[in-house]
Amino acid sequence: QVQLVESGGGLVQAGGSLRLSCAASGRTFSSYTMGWFRQAPVKEREFVAAIRRNGGSTYYTDSVKGRFTISRDNAKNTVYLQMNSLKPEDTAVYYCAASLGYGPFRSYEYNYWGQGTQVTVSS
Repeated sequence: QVQLVESGGGLVQAGGSLRLSCAASGRTFSSYTMGWFRQAPVKEREFVAAIRRNGGSTYYTDSVKGRFTISRDNAKNTVYLQMNSLKPEDTAVYYCAASLGYGPFRSYEYNYWGQGTQVTVSS
């Protein structure tokens, strides 16, 4: 069992930055691929970024490449999402998730989810 708690969301102007954190409970954090998803109002939840267990591989959706960076600190049981050059279309609830599976892109491949943190980007 893994519990995930996100933090770091808030209101920011377009062009600004935020850093999301996701703290995980348990001693098996390093066994999980970690991902970030987001869901805007009246839209489906979408994949944003993921990082493999050892941090050796990262993945991003096209719309955030070059602006967002995912990282993890296995010693602190924490995964981060650094978001730069934010745009109004990045406004959403951001969710952290943990996967024991292989593929990092589909929400159904994730076993545990956080409660989400709101990110609002004003124009």
